[in-house]
Amino acid sequence: MEPLLRVSNLTKVFSDGKQDEYKAVDDVSFELFPGEKLAIIGESGSGKTTIVNMITRLLDATDGSILLNGEDITHYGRKEMKKICRKMQMVFQTPTESFDPRCRLGDAAAESLRNAGISKKEAMETVKDLFIQCGLPEEFMKRYPHEVSGGQCQRAAIARAIAIKPELLILDEATSALDVTVQAEILQLLTKLKEERQISYLFICHDIALVQNFCDRVLVMYQGKIVEQGKTEEVLCFPKHEYTRMLLDSVL
Repeated sequence: MEPLLRVSNLTKVFSDGKQDEYKAVDDVSFELFPGEKLAIIGESGSGKTTIVNMITRLLDATDGSILLNGEDITHYGRKEMKKICRKMQMVFQTPTESFDPRCRLGDAAAESLRNAGISKKEAMETVKDLFIQCGLPEEFMKRYPHEVSGGQCQRAAIARAIAIKPELLILDEATSALDVTVQAEILQLLTKLKEERQISYLFICHDIALVQNFCDRVLVMYQGKIVEQGKTEEVLCFPKHEYTRMLLDSVL
C-alpha cells in the first residue's frame, strides 16, 4: 500500500538574521497510510507543530520533502495549496479562535463548499447534515462561536473540516483545550467519522492516555528529532528510548 503522506528528511532551521540558528526540526522522516491514525507526541518545543506547519505550508521547509498522494507539495504556494485543501484539512487547538467571530458557524462550515462552486442552498443542506452527524442540532448553524461551548465549537470545526471530504485530517492538540468528558466524546466522533468516511488522521498531542486509546502508531519527538516510532501499544508499553521512558514516567 502506498502512503497517503510521506515526509522525507524534513528540516526547519530558524535564524535571527545574524549568526544564531535554531534547528526546530532535524531530518524527520515518516509515512502515514490510508485509514491510519498516526500520533506525534513529545513535550512543548519538540518540533511537533513546526512539522504540521510545514506540511500545511504555513512554514517553508529548510530541507526535505512532503508528498501527499505522491504529489510533491514541499514548495507549493497559496494558489497551489487551494487544490490541496480538498485533500487535507486541519482542526486547531482552540476552536473558538479558528472561527471568524463575526461569522455564523453554519456559514463558516459551508465556505469550502461555496469556494468549490456549490450553490449556497446545497452547501447549507450539506452542512446541516454534517452538523447532525457531528452531534450538533441544526439550530447551531445560526449561532456564533462565542454562543456555544468549547466542545460544541470543536464539533463545528470538525464538521467544517470534513465538508470538502478530505483524505487527511490533521489535529493539532485538537482536544487539549477541552475537559476530559468532552475529549472522550470528540474522540468517539473522530472514530465514527473514520469508519464512515475512511479519513486518515495525523494526531499531534502531548496527552499519552489519549494517544494510547486512539492511535494506531506513534512517533516520539525530542529536540526536533524522531527518537522512537512504532505501533502505539509497543512504543508505550515497551519503550526503547530513554526519553520515551521519561515521558511515560512523568504521567504515571
